[in-house]
Amino acid sequence: MSTKHPEPRRILVVRLSALGDIVMASGLIPALKARFPRAEVSWVCEPVCAPLLKHNPRLKQVIIWPRGEWQALLKARRYLALWRAIRTFRAQLKAEQFDLVLDGQGLLKSGLVAWFTGAPRRVSIIAREGSHRLVHEVVTPPPGADPVMGSEYRYVAHYLGAPQGSFVHDLAVGEAQRARAREVLRERLQAAGENAPGARPLVVLAPFTTRPQKHWVEANWSELGRQMLARGLQPVVLGGPADREAAERICAGQPQLLNLAGALKLDESVALIADAQLLVGVDTGLTHMGSALRIPTVALFGSTRPYREGPTARTRILYDALPCSPCRRRPTCNGAFTCMTGLTTERVLQAAIVQLETQS
Repeated sequence: MSTKHPEPRRILVVRLSALGDIVMASGLIPALKARFPRAEVSWVCEPVCAPLLKHNPRLKQVIIWPRGEWQALLKARRYLALWRAIRTFRAQLKAEQFDLVLDGQGLLKSGLVAWFTGAPRRVSIIAREGSHRLVHEVVTPPPGADPVMGSEYRYVAHYLGAPQGSFVHDLAVGEAQRARAREVLRERLQAAGENAPGARPLVVLAPFTTRPQKHWVEANWSELGRQMLARGLQPVVLGGPADREAAERICAGQPQLLNLAGALKLDESVALIADAQLLVGVDTGLTHMGSALRIPTVALFGSTRPYREGPTARTRILYDALPCSPCRRRPTCNGAFTCMTGLTTERVLQAAIVQLETQS
């Protein structure tokens, strides 16, 4: 760190969304604590992401950016009320007297939040949408230099002088949430006729994400669950409330293939994953949680490939480098999604069994 910057006492990480990126950025917490052991580290995010952070004892606080409230005021054309809400939030941030702010999102909205703090040192990763004007320093990781999950956040940690090896993904599990996840699982197992709940190794299936080109075939998930049950494993389908209907289709006709989509809150889902012996999922936040929690994980990537390697050998990535991959948000296959359909059930099952047997 340059000598012109005094050692910070209060640090703020600005990563407002999305769930998977919050997970990947969580390694900043131990890295910053290792670099600045006397500093307090806080985080600002949207309400939906707060459960991933609020149980972490290494964070002083989690500050909520009330994006939904602001949008509602804007939609209602209550401009004066919106201005007052923004001014109140800015005053809240300035009152914290942060010395160092890291904008881990690099967008206009996150840049504005960083700027609201008035911190004397504001550092952004990449910086797009003109947000470079709202910070003092922009850190641009060289593309492809680091293949491991969370590379851009690890790069900025090293830029700030964090020791090698201090960037370790940091998801904390709440004890009440752990107890609740176990209770729900036990109840569902008993309802499915399982006489010895917990006897089978727990496997979390995470089929759901935001874009169709990132999905694996529903019928494949059903077959994968069937074959796992036949091998003495206990698969459960995990997702949010919006995923219930698709999860029901996957689990149809297999009472012991448990549908927990929408049954758990986000931090309870983290707790369930922490108890699992294996996770299989697509490019979604739940899959990244498995990797961050060091659970043996098989990640199915196709139109996206957020990283080429997990943080440890416990994560195995299945990805076929087709000429059109990764297309990200611009598929060219007219809905065929061959990057994902090419991942056969047999191949995924074999990878899962290897991870379970060699990494548990």
